[in-house]
Amino acid sequence: MNRPAAPLSYAERQRLALLIEAEAIQLGEFVELLAREEALLIAGDVDALVALCQDKNERYRRLQRLSDDRSLLLVRFGQPVTDAVIRSWLDGLPRVLARWDEVLGLARAARERNALNGKLITERMAHNQAALSLLLSAADQPPLYDAEGNTRAIGGGRMLGSA
Repeated sequence: MNRPAAPLSYAERQRLALLIEAEAIQLGEFVELLAREEALLIAGDVDALVALCQDKNERYRRLQRLSDDRSLLLVRFGQPVTDAVIRSWLDGLPRVLARWDEVLGLARAARERNALNGKLITERMAHNQAALSLLLSAADQPPLYDAEGNTRAIGGGRMLGSA
């Protein structure tokens, strides 16, 4: 049986509002970053993807810290922190409730966009693997290169173990 949410103090409600505001801003920027990642994946711009990946990881860590801070603030009330509980704590704060709805929507958008980007990465990897397999099978063996970067014939030397 769920008991009613214990009321938050004024300071706790303000802290929650600030965390939700920061999370909405960070999530919006994260979704924009995922859109850039999608464009780079489609364009095949590997160098830009490497740089973006570092930014993506840092932004994800910031989002995780905000979520952790929100959870730490609310978990001490001894009940599961659900959407309904958060809404009850934010009752009377319509702008904060609107931002909370925005956080939930942005989180869904980020999850969907990240899943799409994952599919694009998988497709690109499968395409690259197929091309590499085709090239290797056509050559029967991978070519060897000398110190100047020129290809050299495979074999042509003595067999190992022969005199």
